[in-house]
Amino acid sequence: MSKRDYYEILGVTKTADAKTMKSAFRKKAMECHPDRHPDDPEAEARFKELNEAYGILSDEQKRAAYDRMGHDAFAQGGGGGAGGFQDFNDIFSQMFGGGGGGGFADMFGGGGARRQRETVQRGSDLRYELDITLEEAFAGKDIDITVPIAEDCERCDGIGAEPGATVETCSTCAGAGRVRQQQGFFTMERACPTCGGQGEYVSDPCHACDGVGQTRQETELDVSIPAGVEDGTRIRLTGQGDAAPKRGSDGRRQRGDLYIFVGVKPHDLFERDGANLFCRAPVPMTVAALGGDIEIPTIDGGRSKIKVSEGSQTGKRLRLRGKGMSVLRSDKRGDMYIELAVETPSGLSKRQRELLAEFAAESGERSISPESKNFFDKAKAFWDDLVD
Repeated sequence: MSKRDYYEILGVTKTADAKTMKSAFRKKAMECHPDRHPDDPEAEARFKELNEAYGILSDEQKRAAYDRMGHDAFAQGGGGGAGGFQDFNDIFSQMFGGGGGGGFADMFGGGGARRQRETVQRGSDLRYELDITLEEAFAGKDIDITVPIAEDCERCDGIGAEPGATVETCSTCAGAGRVRQQQGFFTMERACPTCGGQGEYVSDPCHACDGVGQTRQETELDVSIPAGVEDGTRIRLTGQGDAAPKRGSDGRRQRGDLYIFVGVKPHDLFERDGANLFCRAPVPMTVAALGGDIEIPTIDGGRSKIKVSEGSQTGKRLRLRGKGMSVLRSDKRGDMYIELAVETPSGLSKRQRELLAEFAAESGERSISPESKNFFDKAKAFWDDLVD
């Protein structure tokens, strides 16, 4: 007899997400559990079929294989509906973390059940992308952010059941949340497919959280950005992540962490390289030729006057010591480098053109433009070589 489609068994579409499948599985598991149908000889078969379908579709790798090849993906596989797929973490967990029959756990002094009870339930870590300006990275800043964090559902207090509904111990795993299966020399352990590792299920899931026991709540947090922070810096806020699930827990729970990834926006004037800043400053031709002072903005909001020496050329670099970025966890600062860009005047008046014409006539063949003289000397030598 051909097997039924796994999605059809769960009553979900192929695009259903993990939460939808889990909710559908719990609902059907309660409906067709053999304990609820003691007089129906086919109840156990239907329940096993449901467990097999959820066991495949709840695992990303197995689900992907099933979507590509259907039931043929597991035709040659090992038992338990796993179709030959077995997480090596389960194997080593069983070998070194507990198991029946005098296995490795007994040799090293601890059974799996006891080790599972000793494990503290931990919530998921969260990631938050935070973009700041270069000025904020220089000075540091306290910023308020809003993060959706998983908290215990207020309606059901994290239990996942409607008020007054019963919470029943899962008969498949006897409340352990894990089931074991012998395969040759190994005893495999995995989350119970009936209760999803919770050790219990409810007769009437909470309407507010869909039986999950948690809802996401917008939480405002104050984040301190240190002076000198660089693009890509990761800031960890311990215990500010998701709350651990309450269902199936013995009360020992630990929140996850919140990781803030800082991105520094590009600046209109400055480019950053570590603690140093670079700025390209336009210089009037007259100032570059005769020498003079120009005023340059600095990252701290101030102004610095720099001296341009007579005859300065485009590309000349000047340094302002201690005018760069703050150094993280230090009172030091980097340097600021100014690259000169000599500007050719445009939109000249009649008198200005006359003066420049006089200047050109007065210059004649004199070597007052060193780069030009060097270039044309090389060009002349190049042409002479071609003629020879």
